[in-house]
Order: sequence, then structure tokens, then C-alpha cells
Amino acid sequence: MGNKRILLVNDDGYHSKGLLSIRERLLDEGYEVVTVTPDRNMSGSSHSLTFTRPLKIEKLEENFYFVVDGTPADCVHLGFHVILADRKPDMLVAGINTGPNLGNDIFYSGTVGAAREGTMLGIPSVAFSPASSKNPDFSVMSRLALKIVKQVLDKGLPEKVFLNVTFPNIPLEEIKGYMLTRQGRSAYREEIKKYISPSKEIYYWIGGEEALDEECEKGTDYTAVKEGYVSITPIRLDLTDYRGIEILEKFRFTDIEG
Repeated sequence: MGNKRILLVNDDGYHSKGLLSIRERLLDEGYEVVTVTPDRNMSGSSHSLTFTRPLKIEKLEENFYFVVDGTPADCVHLGFHVILADRKPDMLVAGINTGPNLGNDIFYSGTVGAAREGTMLGIPSVAFSPASSKNPDFSVMSRLALKIVKQVLDKGLPEKVFLNVTFPNIPLEEIKGYMLTRQGRSAYREEIKKYISPSKEIYYWIGGEEALDEECEKGTDYTAVKEGYVSITPIRLDLTDYRGIEILEKFRFTDIEG
């Protein structure tokens, strides 16, 4: 087990308590953990890569690096191709994020984007997040995450599939177990706040309120964590809607004339 190499990344930066908690847990378990993070909070950066300027890698301590002004996907890319060029990682862990990545969050999340990038590079990848940003107990969550890490290292994942895992913000003794789920709908009420500077300039801040209390469908990530389960959602790289192809074929979009 000691020779298993894990590439650990996040989108909150190298000071993140969630990152440091799971890093310590993995190191205590005997894994070789190579940590590569942005130098600041890059939440909401999704799967973006930086093509318009150079990036710099700085080393904090042994096997702990950060990329100056880089995205989570940049961290994965440079971690894989540069820092770990000698021997590739056995697994990629993204997180633990400081806030939730439920439902439609997966399209915006830098944490999920990092796991997707890892999967594209052929690394078994998992993204970890709490169900809420309010007082998450990362010690409990890293303990629960370790069980999933061990399973993935032992059994692998389906090809071109990664896991989006969300932990409920409740004490360990109240956790009911792990549940395989599907992606739910958005669990937040979108909000845009308007600010006026002392010089009377107008600014806007895009965000979202905490999770809504309305009912969600059974079997979704949002409902699972509301009911006290750790949600495990398998996410495919292939976003094609094959049923949609069948429907659209009847519209004759591919006809050259008409």
C-alpha cells in the first residue's frame, strides 16, 4: 500500500482546511501524496485550462506544490505531465472542497473539473465535497473519504467515469451509510448582489443561497445527503444524449435540402 501514489488537488488553494485534512489522513495511511493546488481560491473555474500566459510551479515542502494563479485543471495537467513525469499517480483526489457540489454545481465546480481532467488523463479520479459550507467537520469527512479511496485503489473505476462524492454535515454517528446516486437538479436559489462603491460605481456579485428546503427526487445526490447518506454519483465524460439523437433524427436536421 505504501507505494500507492495519489495526486491531490483542489480549487480552494493550499491553505484549505479540507485539503489539509484529507492530505494528513492519506499520509497517515501510508500513501505517497503529491499535492498540487492553485495559489488562491479558484472556485467556479470549472474545467478551464490556462492557454494565454505561462504558469509557474512553486514548492512549499516535500511533495507539496502550488501553481501560481493556475486553475484546478492546470494543477492536474502540470502535476501529471511535469511533477509526476517519472511515475504516474495511481489515483487523483480532488478536495475536500469547502462548499457543496450538488446537482448543476458539477458544471461550475473547479473540484469536479479537476476530477474530470484526471479522468481524461486516464487516472481513477474522485471529487469530495461537503453538503454545506456551514461548519463542515473535515476530520469526519476525510475519514469517510478514506474508505472510498481504498475501494477505488483496490477495484478501480469504470472506464471514462469519475465519482462526485458529497458528505452530509452531520456527526459521524448519524451517517446512515453510502448511497449511489444520480445528479440532481440545482439545489440553490441563484442570487446576484448589487454593490455601489464610494465613487458611485456599480458592481455585481454572482452567487447562490444555501440549499433550498423543498423536496427533491429520490435517488439524487441532494436528497441522499438530506437524508444522512454519503452521496456517490458516477459521472461520465461522454455527455452525449443518445435518446436525443433518436428524437432529433426524426426532425431531419441532417437533410441537405429543405
